[in-house]
Amino acid sequence: MPSIESEHVRIEVEDSRADVVITRPEKRNALTGAAVRDLTDAVHAVDADDAVRAATLRGEGGVFCAGFDLEMMAENDVREHDALHRDFRALLDAIDGMTTPTVAAVQGAGIAGGFELTLPCDFRVLGADAKYGVIEVDLGIFPHQGSTQRLPRLVGLAKAKELVLTGEFVDPAEADRINLVTEVAPDDEVDDRARELADSLTENAPRGVENALRAFSHTFDVPLDEGLDYEHALAMEVYGTDDRREGFEAQLEGRDPEFSGR
Repeated sequence: MPSIESEHVRIEVEDSRADVVITRPEKRNALTGAAVRDLTDAVHAVDADDAVRAATLRGEGGVFCAGFDLEMMAENDVREHDALHRDFRALLDAIDGMTTPTVAAVQGAGIAGGFELTLPCDFRVLGADAKYGVIEVDLGIFPHQGSTQRLPRLVGLAKAKELVLTGEFVDPAEADRINLVTEVAPDDEVDDRARELADSLTENAPRGVENALRAFSHTFDVPLDEGLDYEHALAMEVYGTDDRREGFEAQLEGRDPEFSGR
């Protein structure tokens, strides 16, 4: 995949990793309808490229995403807001459905919609000084793009209620303790650490990673027996690949595997 740039998003490619970057630093990477659509296009492009084995999602200029543009939100009527959030849900669903593992790099701030943008990512690296959480109850609404649905699956119902109903930022150390984030890093190291984590994921067998993510997508949606059957079927697909044979041979020979994705 070549590097790609649209009005609000840039895709940078290095080896087998793609970095999806929100490029509205003058607005702290606050989201508009156009930015949401650009992000959705970027997510689909990254996931469709077999050469990309992991991706990061980050913001330009030292801030991940300050949520939705407040001036736009104040002017939107109910119809406009409904259309915007349908588009935003399509973006979050696209991230959730990716078979390319994703790492959110939350430097500076991940607030409101910016917080919810991280929830469907597979990993979250949070800055030690970052503002992270949902504040919508202070704006007369409530967070409604995953904080009452995806967030409880990450931290449990009681903690999700606390974060949503108080409207307070979660302390980074607490976010780490409750497994909301993968790790906490100094703010100026967040982007590098996210890239390092993504790079480590690219070293694994692509089909194994893809099918594991497909299996995880059924974790909460089907009865256990059905989920186990689906997991087994996906595992048998992987067991017949060249990469499975290469992985076992490399382990027996004491060398690093060279996975081809076949």
